[in-house]
Amino acid sequence: MYLHLGSDVLIKKDKVVAIIDLEIASEGKINNNFLSNIKDNHNLTYISEPGKEKSLIITNDNYFLSPISSTTLFKRSFFAIDE
Repeated sequence: MYLHLGSDVLIKKDKVVAIIDLEIASEGKINNNFLSNIKDNHNLTYISEPGKEKSLIITNDNYFLSPISSTTLFKRSFFAIDE
């Protein structure tokens, strides 16, 4: 099963480790440090335009910034696209 993250990006649902709401995550200092570390040191894929990111999707081997809310992505995970 696949999960649509926005634009033309599909990932296998079983590769998803976490879906994080950026509005909530950016409230704490530790979370901001975590997000900064990901941006500086990891393979980060921007799916959305700068400033319109709503969620961070962590997979086994990549990080994605998506314009789709974490709630919507969570709902989509139950109706994922078949292989």
